[in-house]
Amino acid sequence: MNIFEEMEKRGHEQIIFNYDKETGLKMIIGIHDTTLGPALGGCRMWDYKTEEDALKDVLRLSKGMTYKCGIADVDFGGGKAVIMGNPEKDKTRAMMRSVGRFVETLNNRFITGTDVGTYSEDFVQAARESDHIVGMPEEFGGSGNSAIITAFGVYKAVKATAKEAFGDDSLAGLTIAVQGLGKVGYRLLGHLHEEGAELIGTDIKEKYREKAAENYPVKIVEPDEIFDVDCDIFSPNALGAVINDDTIPRLKCKAIVGAANNQLQEERHGDKLHELGIVYAPDYIANAGGLMQVAEEVHGYNEKRVMAQVRNIYHILTEIYQISREKDVPTYQAANHIVEERIKTCANIHSNYVKNK
Repeated sequence: MNIFEEMEKRGHEQIIFNYDKETGLKMIIGIHDTTLGPALGGCRMWDYKTEEDALKDVLRLSKGMTYKCGIADVDFGGGKAVIMGNPEKDKTRAMMRSVGRFVETLNNRFITGTDVGTYSEDFVQAARESDHIVGMPEEFGGSGNSAIITAFGVYKAVKATAKEAFGDDSLAGLTIAVQGLGKVGYRLLGHLHEEGAELIGTDIKEKYREKAAENYPVKIVEPDEIFDVDCDIFSPNALGAVINDDTIPRLKCKAIVGAANNQLQEERHGDKLHELGIVYAPDYIANAGGLMQVAEEVHGYNEKRVMAQVRNIYHILTEIYQISREKDVPTYQAANHIVEERIKTCANIHSNYVKNK
């Protein structure tokens, strides 16, 4: 990969490679755009096959965070960190302290917390080395598990999407296929079940499938089968790029909405969904609840204020769908336009004067 070429194409400001010999930490931090404020984004740990795979992931994810911060209207830019390694075998307390150490060297350009493969308890260790950690347990001064609020936000997004696709935001009787039954997907099942939805689910981890089946009336299928099931709504809540050339012809749904980041492998796949009449909720809107929570934590956490912001995901999506219909453009384009105009406006405002520190 030509790194500078990729940075230019995607609009990145910085890519930082971090290595700690003592703990074995191999971490990449991507800072995409800090026009709106310091970069904010989670720290993912995944057993990437190659360094290039890890780099591609951090490039995609950090750019997505710029758009998520923009649509959520919080004063932060987009960033992300990825750690190469198996989170169940390689992660140690010392490694997470090293994560905090490297984050602190960026001097408030990057703020991070939990993501796939990392948990709030991990960042208790990171926070021993850095003041720029969010999403820690409440007993350590944090706002608690962000997956809870993220799942609630996705639930509100599902309702808004159901209204657009079916004319009513009631989920009773709708069949919803949930891909990914981990931190967010499992909690989403609870909201969907309460509304009377018929549930189909899967996960690559057997323990997650078993837990879901034990606690909810969900039909469990094999991971690859989830793309072929008859459903009203497909909800991706695992890893990204699941909407692609191979999966789109297999989908039997009227709408797609879930918590996974970067669900479209390429933007042209969003064009294809629009062409097919499948309502797509841009992922960075649907999953913005966790971001809203940790962004609030930076300035002093207020749960009532956060919940009001998360409920507004419903109305943000309603606006996106209206623009998409009126202008006959894919939903991702409608959402991106709002964010890009907001960043442009803020850039002009910030150029008016230098704020005293």
